[in-house]
Amino acid sequence: MEYTLKRGDLAKQKTACLIVGVYAGRELSEPAAALDKASNGQLQRILKKGDFEGKSGQTLLLYDLPGMACERVLLVGAGASKEFDLPALRKATAAAIGLLNDAHPLEAITTLSLLPIADASLYRTLRETILASEEGLYRFDQCKSEVKKPKRPLKRMGLFIGTRRRSRITDKAISHGLAMANGSALAKELGNLPGNICTPTYLAGRARALGRRSRKLKVQVLGERQMKELGMGALLSVSRGSSQPAKLIIMDYRGGKVGEKPVVLVGKGLTFDAGGISIKPSAAMDEMKYDMCGGASVLGTMAACVEMSLGINVIGIVPSSENLPDGNANKPGDIVTSMSGKTIEVLNTDAEGRLILCDALSYAERFKPAAVIDIATLTGACIVALGSHASGLLSNDEELADEVLDAGKESGDRAWRLPLWDDYQSQLDSNFADIANIGGKGAGTITAACFLSRFTDKYRWAHLDIAGTAWKSGSEKGATGRPVGLLTQFLLQRCGPRKSKA
Repeated sequence: MEYTLKRGDLAKQKTACLIVGVYAGRELSEPAAALDKASNGQLQRILKKGDFEGKSGQTLLLYDLPGMACERVLLVGAGASKEFDLPALRKATAAAIGLLNDAHPLEAITTLSLLPIADASLYRTLRETILASEEGLYRFDQCKSEVKKPKRPLKRMGLFIGTRRRSRITDKAISHGLAMANGSALAKELGNLPGNICTPTYLAGRARALGRRSRKLKVQVLGERQMKELGMGALLSVSRGSSQPAKLIIMDYRGGKVGEKPVVLVGKGLTFDAGGISIKPSAAMDEMKYDMCGGASVLGTMAACVEMSLGINVIGIVPSSENLPDGNANKPGDIVTSMSGKTIEVLNTDAEGRLILCDALSYAERFKPAAVIDIATLTGACIVALGSHASGLLSNDEELADEVLDAGKESGDRAWRLPLWDDYQSQLDSNFADIANIGGKGAGTITAACFLSRFTDKYRWAHLDIAGTAWKSGSEKGATGRPVGLLTQFLLQRCGPRKSKA
């Protein structure tokens, strides 16, 4: 959708629809009060009829209000004024977009981003309005033979800024919001594609296509022969059970100064995970196409970097494979040798994500990184611990952990930190190899991160377990695009001031 800034007298805005917020108890927001005044109190008279109370997400579409240049006014419930925050803004925007996209207007102007939110700048509210709008418009229909689309979908949205003037910051709010939304949409698309389409080779092809969009981004794809020469025995052991060859995708974005240490993002790209010989239960196994959402989030974040032309150096690494049962697949008790030289006893072949990640993390050393963040749908234990609201965060560096947490809070794509104490390391002891790939029943998310930490002692590192946040199940089944928002915000903060103000 196209977004533009609008300013001036609200009642004189010529548009198919004006979107205004009303708080709980029929309390008018400032833009709604302006419309009420211009209509000689007509808005208040309509509200007194009791059809609309201002509950969060409630909507009421009005026609031909006197004194208005617009054709329609859409009232959107904002909930209690004292409790209005960014999640409430997202909910109100989503409600408005959902209604209008299925209605007649081709364009509209929203005032919701003007509603005051404590500690949120205009940059932030404009950006969040765009993100919530694009989230509401997203549909995955690539694999359907017949697609029923809205007859007159919403194509243009004006963002009303009142008496403020357009500025570099407001323009950035739009460009950043669109870039983050497009990056998230790419991650969702890749996650939603089935495993027979989105293979490691397909992922590599999408990365190469992304590289063709910018001279700042160079993409390299390593095949199994090259990985074998590098000694990536852990990663290659996972792909042995599949007819699909493994790929190591390296995306090198150079938007910063020459010689500046890059941030390295490593995303788990398991395009389908049946568990291998330790096969998963059949119920909901189709959702294991989402086991590559960590890798998808890295592609989405790199796409956002390209679109925003961020002034930072970023390396994206996606180790990609399938994990299937086969006569050549890993067996419980097998011992494999990682790129680092450490030997690993494979006690459970369904703990394969850490096997492909550990070699990618070793590979990341060559870039002399400023920081490394890996992103993976790694453990069901993280879902038990945190549900679907927050990603799990573990790190070997306090400052880096605080940066990631802050980026999550600022973007609304939150993470929660778990301990990475040495006390847990002994759960990975093996009688036959340097390390076991599982640590028993207790603290599964933590011991998985402990495993990865054995390969990250040469740089600052953080691990995001997105098993609970990468996709939704049930009637709303689909990839969420998380944590593209968090990662992009992290990189934005590294480019300059931690918060943009307008």
